[in-house]
Amino acid sequence: MELFPPNSNINFMRMRFVSLALAIIIMLVAIGGMVFKGFNFALDFTGGYETEVQFSKTVDTGALRGKLEQAGFKGAQVRVIGSSNEVVIRMQAQESGKRIDGSTVVAAVQSADNPATLRDYYYVGPQVGKELAESGLQALIFVVIGFLAYVWIRFELKFAIAAIITTLHDVVLVAGWFALSGHEFDLAVLAGVLSVMGYSINDTIVVFDRVRENFKTLHKLSPLEIMNRSVNQTLSRTIITSFVALLTVLALYFFGGDSLKGMAESQILGIVIGTLSSIFVACPLLLLLGVTKQDLMPKARDEEALNARP
Repeated sequence: MELFPPNSNINFMRMRFVSLALAIIIMLVAIGGMVFKGFNFALDFTGGYETEVQFSKTVDTGALRGKLEQAGFKGAQVRVIGSSNEVVIRMQAQESGKRIDGSTVVAAVQSADNPATLRDYYYVGPQVGKELAESGLQALIFVVIGFLAYVWIRFELKFAIAAIITTLHDVVLVAGWFALSGHEFDLAVLAGVLSVMGYSINDTIVVFDRVRENFKTLHKLSPLEIMNRSVNQTLSRTIITSFVALLTVLALYFFGGDSLKGMAESQILGIVIGTLSSIFVACPLLLLLGVTKQDLMPKARDEEALNARP
């Protein structure tokens, strides 16, 4: 299936300086949001109280949040789990002046016509949140190093540098969105952000594979023409693959429940941003790094070193 003719010749590289400038500006805005505004960390990272409550009837999470606010539990998060009458209520310890325990929370949310039962209650300490944050950072560093090594081995240093910069650009934009929007950042969102790296590097490697092939076969074309030809040849595949992945994640976003909504949101953003960056950022970066056919040719061995061998 081809969305675009095989011989299409859209001049993407003509916009390379504009696209790179926009990518840098948006990336700086995202970094600024993370530095100056920060994330709305969930209990997974900050510590706090989590209460699971079962009602006799279906409940409205918005109404429950209102009841908790009136009872003095500020910033409470309410999510439906399992059936529509089971919820989990999460509250950070520092956001409430009241003593928090399971029975107090149940008393605040239940009503005469819809009584509630306490199913579970526990406290997540800040030390656990600190360890989770450190583990997440270590996972991010490990993935970056692994991707860099993989692309370097498979391609060449300039390709590896361009791929990693493109991937980090996508991750920073997704993380920056959560900082600027104030949406809750929990372990599920962190998993989604890490999966963004997979989407991004996959699209980029497909394009770079075609760039390498075209450098070897289209000897008369300039590097700029090679980049344009490669992006056009992989355009249908990139869009179709991303669209199918997007449909899956959209289903998760709308039907997967509140607990998975943040992860799905990060993946939706990652797929869209990763698709655009593989077209408008990856190959322009290669041109900026001055990649040529010679970069893909085997390096000539030093003649003196060869002569010195026994």
